[in-house]
Amino acid sequence: MTHHHHQDSTSSGQDTQDSRYKATVRVTIIGAIIDFFLGVAKILVGSIANSQALIADGVHSLSDLATDFVVLYAAKHSSQDADEAHPYGHGRIETVATVGLGVALVIVAAGIVVDAIQRMLDPESLVVPGFWALVIAAISVVSKEAIYQYTMAVARRYRSKMLEANAWHSRSDAISSIVVLVGIAGSMAGYRYLDAVAAIGVGIMIAKIGWDLCFHSIQELVDTALEEERVKAIKSSILAVDGVVSLHILRTRRMGSDALVDVHIQVQPDISVSEAHYISERVRLAVIKEIEEVADVMVHIDPEDDEHIQFNAELPMRTLLSQQLQNCWSEIPEAKQIDRMALHYLDGKIRIELLLPFSVLEDLEQGPALQALFETSAQTLKDIESVSLRFH
Repeated sequence: MTHHHHQDSTSSGQDTQDSRYKATVRVTIIGAIIDFFLGVAKILVGSIANSQALIADGVHSLSDLATDFVVLYAAKHSSQDADEAHPYGHGRIETVATVGLGVALVIVAAGIVVDAIQRMLDPESLVVPGFWALVIAAISVVSKEAIYQYTMAVARRYRSKMLEANAWHSRSDAISSIVVLVGIAGSMAGYRYLDAVAAIGVGIMIAKIGWDLCFHSIQELVDTALEEERVKAIKSSILAVDGVVSLHILRTRRMGSDALVDVHIQVQPDISVSEAHYISERVRLAVIKEIEEVADVMVHIDPEDDEHIQFNAELPMRTLLSQQLQNCWSEIPEAKQIDRMALHYLDGKIRIELLLPFSVLEDLEQGPALQALFETSAQTLKDIESVSLRFH
């Protein structure tokens, strides 16, 4: 029995989604404004004060501005509810955007490094930066680190990899500004190559961050499982639910800031369908409640460990089996008074449980003999393992 996931659309969940979107927009717009003014200031002052490293850093700041717009676009679309075309929601838009941010960082880094190397190969282009280049670089360090801390706080609160990526984009700018600061100071002290060397250092750091972002997001796009410790926590949560005998085939994956879980749980084979369904619902709710990032759980109910027992698809289903049994039991008068027949498909065979009224018995001692008669008559069917009678 498979239990399909429910799409919860509670008001609290929607409120969280709305606040997440608003917080993302707010932090990104603040960052974008700072990126714009810093980028323009660095390029202007870098040009006037003869600092190639500061100009490269300005280009980096403006690339941050471009990625801010990507974040705003992705945040708007990934916050939409699930629909017919996207039954699992739009969380992967955020993941794809994060890959885009990573690629943008790598491209920017490559441009900075190539430009710096070309200048180093042409010593005459190496000039000493002026004092204002030093001042702007210092301002950039402070402001970009502040934006990093603010964005990362929001990213952690809402478990947003995309915001985390954008935060690192800001910190990469802060780090690069520190390198630029050192390079400018070194050039002013007489080490003219240091400005270009600083630009190369900036490029390498940016490329590393971009690669890491791409790698982790691509892992999500190919449905890589959650971290081992989170999987263990999910297992513990499931096994703690009353009625769960064991679990197997536990699969996890990420969908933007959320995680999705598929699991097979084994229950006692003789319980009712409704009890098995109730257990599956309790499993789903327990995991969602106890594991913060899990948004939904699909629970498959097993009466036995189907990971190790091969499924027998040749067994007859109820309608055909009933016809076969009617033929087998045609000589048994009590067979016409069967009130209910439960079928248990276990170990590649069928166990039959019949419910009959007490009125079919002349005395209680007749029960075992009647059961033996039903069982013997059904032995002509190779798929039947046993027949048991119950009376009411």
